[in-house]
Amino acid sequence: SAQIADLQQKLLDADNGDRAKQRWDSIATILEAKCALKYLLGELVSSKVQESKLQSSLQQSQASCSDMQKMLMEERNHTAELEAEFQNQILVQEQQHQEKVNHSSWK
Repeated sequence: SAQIADLQQKLLDADNGDRAKQRWDSIATILEAKCALKYLLGELVSSKVQESKLQSSLQQSQASCSDMQKMLMEERNHTAELEAEFQNQILVQEQQHQEKVNHSSWK
């Protein structure tokens, strides 16, 4: 059933494609040519507008991506600084503990 529906749709699509080609091939008068040209120019304008919108969206996405990468780098740097500070605090505490242990063993 699904295969039959798929084949029927393919036939319809092929038939519509043939009709469009026949329609363009059958342009015989200046008026028909003007109408076809007007239609094509409308499609061109529509495509250009869509391209412009997509280009703008792409630029916004690229800027957003760049901002996110910058924020990520800043967060990584901040994390590295915190980790270094934490390691330094651990070292200081270990030294203080060792001094206490050494001091109490002398008593």
